[in-house]
Amino acid sequence: MAEIVNPQITDAVTQANVKVLAEGPAMAMGSIYQALAHSQSILFANMVAEQQRASAMANDHAFGSGKSK
Repeated sequence: MAEIVNPQITDAVTQANVKVLAEGPAMAMGSIYQALAHSQSILFANMVAEQQRASAMANDHAFGSGKSK
């Protein structure tokens, strides 16, 4: 048996559902941008670590490690 529902209620629910569906693509792009930024920050951190490692190796090679051989 069908119940009579206030049209204002059904309209409010419909608008809320449409709003959620409309925001979906923007939320997805936000997540993608956030993942990209995180990946780039890891990339840059690894680049700095590699530069520091290479510099330390070059210094050891050029000036010796301070250990007697």
